[in-house]
Amino acid sequence: MRLIIEADYRSASRRAAEHICAAINAHASSAPPFVLGLPTGSSPLGTYAELVSRHRAGAVSFRNVATINMDEYVGLAEAHPESYHSTMRRNLFEHVDIRDPNIHIPNGNASNLHQECLDYERKIAELGGIDLFFSGVGRDGHIAFNIAGSSLRSRTRVQKLNPQTIAANARFFGGDASKVPTHAVTVGVGTITDARQVLLVVSGEEKALALQHAVEGSVTHMWAITALQMHPDAIIIADEPAVSRLQPETIAMFRFLERDKY
Repeated sequence: MRLIIEADYRSASRRAAEHICAAINAHASSAPPFVLGLPTGSSPLGTYAELVSRHRAGAVSFRNVATINMDEYVGLAEAHPESYHSTMRRNLFEHVDIRDPNIHIPNGNASNLHQECLDYERKIAELGGIDLFFSGVGRDGHIAFNIAGSSLRSRTRVQKLNPQTIAANARFFGGDASKVPTHAVTVGVGTITDARQVLLVVSGEEKALALQHAVEGSVTHMWAITALQMHPDAIIIADEPAVSRLQPETIAMFRFLERDKY
């Protein structure tokens, strides 16, 4: 695992966007699409803004990128402003040159949700797997909607959301937790860690405990983020507040490892 420490959320977002752009640009344009896993929530918004800015500056193209979104609420209309279909269009897809057929988001209104989950995993396999999965993390260490207790080998499935997740997401629904859907289709921890590379942005003191578990704790299904310890190419970009619970020796070690990296 690499831990890259930046001063604040803006610089962490900029670093993440720089990494994503470099990965896309390194992929031959004539090859099969570069497969990019994407999250929603508040953590990726700064990175999305940076990606849009770089696209407008001609620094990156999404014409040969296929995206796999992590999740979608069950029963929320795609046109709802807080559906993840709407959120992704508003914050990224409408502003870059990605092709519509290359956008993949779970259908939370499928008549057979179990089959939808199987089909989503099949689509990932047909694309050749995910090259880079970009993610944020919840305060309780969840990635996608893999709440505490999720198997570290889990695949795409319907997940019941716990009260903590519903309370955290109420901010997107005018602060009214009763308006937050109670279930979501989500990729599994295993789906994410099967990606060739995983990149997380972790920002803020409220995420410090989750980051401490990820870096210094034991691997456990109670903190899904700890699964990254077993990944051969996992990168966490964190700001100073997010690393506030780490031991000084841990911070010093990761700063040393990133210095003059070849």
